[in-house]
Amino acid sequence: MFQNLQKTGGLAALAMAAAFIIAFVVFLGVLMPAGYFEEGILAADKVKIIADNSTMVTIGYLIPYVGWGFLLVALALALYDRLKDSVPVLARLATAFGLIWAVIIIASGLVAVHGIRTVTELHAADPSLAASVWVTVETVFNGLGGEAGEVIGGTWLLLTGWAGLRSAKIPKALSYLTLGLGVVGIITVVPLFEPVLAIFGIGLIVWFIWTGVHMLRNSHGMTT
Repeated sequence: MFQNLQKTGGLAALAMAAAFIIAFVVFLGVLMPAGYFEEGILAADKVKIIADNSTMVTIGYLIPYVGWGFLLVALALALYDRLKDSVPVLARLATAFGLIWAVIIIASGLVAVHGIRTVTELHAADPSLAASVWVTVETVFNGLGGEAGEVIGGTWLLLTGWAGLRSAKIPKALSYLTLGLGVVGIITVVPLFEPVLAIFGIGLIVWFIWTGVHMLRNSHGMTT
């Protein structure tokens, strides 16, 4: 059972890295060239960009948020199974934050996907109303899956890294990276440190790949 769960968690981690890459492709390859992230852009212009690229934008929120959240559940449980015997209290606490983060990410993704469909349908008939709706959708989405959500994710990583250092189940270098990313995720809630959000995202891709490969190679639960 342990071995199968570790393999599932390892595959989930690798799939989460792939989902992040999909998000970068959509946001940097579609939305950024279209001017979506330009400073001072009006909500009406954002909605037009969304309506013109609704399929790709929907994929950009569905896979990296909704699908990613489901994968996070598998990874969080696999890490708990790996750590529970050595550091049971830390493992339970970390897993709680991991599962909370999964729920928040899934919810934010569903809000975005439904919002995209709604404003795309409204845009042709009433662009002004569509713009107003999208402002609300973005506010809710950012509150759940933006910087506020990263605090929960950062806490999960911080506790997981700490648990890794106190056990013999995760390599020390990987545990230190986990701790570092946890700190970065937590401080992104402070406006001054908002620019480090990109570092958090890129760092997570590395972390997911490293964690996934390690779990697949060490499904018995010991480090090499």
